[in-house]
Amino acid sequence: MMKVVVDTNILFSSLLSKRASQRKIILSKHHTMYAPNYVFVELFEYKEKILQNAKAAESEVYEYLTTILGHIHFVHPELISKENRHAAYVLCHDIDPDDIPFVALTLQLDALLWTGDNTLKNGLIHKGFDKFFDVHS
Repeated sequence: MMKVVVDTNILFSSLLSKRASQRKIILSKHHTMYAPNYVFVELFEYKEKILQNAKAAESEVYEYLTTILGHIHFVHPELISKENRHAAYVLCHDIDPDDIPFVALTLQLDALLWTGDNTLKNGLIHKGFDKFFDVHS
């Protein structure tokens, strides 16, 4: 089974619509989804924005969130090697430092990174990183 590290913008997208295709992929049994537990901080930080932009009632958004979180394996940063954290820093520090935990986890698990952040993706590709999840995989 393919290991996929899900970044925060994919999680946000999965909460915003009743028909979110991202949510369907997260909930499918075809991939094992992971995220750094740092995601909880970002979800909490942007909670109000998510609720304002959601095309669903607040109770439905919480239901989606509960369901999604149950399908993701969360990893504490201490479980990621110093080498992978450093490699992720080198890759991300000048693109978006907030993405370092996601790239570090991707390296640690030898997984694919699922991101909707084209600036991040293009910056990483420019640096030789090409381990991205394609929804058609």
